[in-house]
Amino acid sequence: MDFKQIEAFVNVVKYKSFSKAADALFLTQPTISTHVSTIEKELGIRLIDRHGKEALPTKQGKILFKYAVHMINTREKAVFSLQSFTKEINGILEIQASSVPGEYLVPSLITKFRERYPLVRFYLEQSDSNKVEENLLEQKGEIGFTGYMGTDNLMYKKLIDDHLVLITPRNERFKSIAGCEIRIEDIINESFVWREQGSATRKEFENKISVMGYNPKQMKVVARMNTMEAIKQAVSNGLGISIISGIAVDCDQSCRGYLTFEIKDMNLDREFYLIWNKNVALSPTAEAFKTFVLDSYK
Repeated sequence: MDFKQIEAFVNVVKYKSFSKAADALFLTQPTISTHVSTIEKELGIRLIDRHGKEALPTKQGKILFKYAVHMINTREKAVFSLQSFTKEINGILEIQASSVPGEYLVPSLITKFRERYPLVRFYLEQSDSNKVEENLLEQKGEIGFTGYMGTDNLMYKKLIDDHLVLITPRNERFKSIAGCEIRIEDIINESFVWREQGSATRKEFENKISVMGYNPKQMKVVARMNTMEAIKQAVSNGLGISIISGIAVDCDQSCRGYLTFEIKDMNLDREFYLIWNKNVALSPTAEAFKTFVLDSYK
């Protein structure tokens, strides 16, 4: 059993898929399958249940997974210490990010980090904030970016403030009031292009209107989408209105088909956080990236 085989096994468990594990390790799927099969033959134990659409760990596989993650991190720490913080930091850093930071913050951060440490490669998985937290707790990735604090088992460090805004189509109704604040009662019955259930943006807005006496379940949601660009395009084409991150609003809106508004008497400020599992030791590469990100946002 060597480290390449262990890494293959760990990533199959993380992503519940041989193909996704291959993508994460920049290897082929047959290579991943061979590595896992070799470990199973050596131990004489089935570690992965290959039936159905997902590759799930057996009871014995779950036990090995916990040890395997620590083995990999211990190896990386040893190598990192011997290299004395030189540019030889390498390996694959797995990042979990919610939609806004995943699209607008993380790409520039990993680009600048790789200028300093050119041997590092990245695997970025985007989802909603709730899923980001779940994945880090299940050790599917070491570093995360999210829009709210949800559990005591993760460490949260604030990076940046954000402000949610209303976006609408450029139709006659909204063009006639461009530049003005909009009351919540004037839009609550509009068709909404909305985020998925675990979205921090969605959760923040629904919490606010609940306090104001409105039932989020009675909103007329005509479509659910999990990327900012898809939502902006849908609103631009007149499908409905939406609430999105101010960070995601285009710098030059004139080339887009949507307008932006503030909602009267509603505070829609929130924050984005860098997060990691406080119960799991970070690899040296993840530790270096964490420090780099926090320094970048001081």
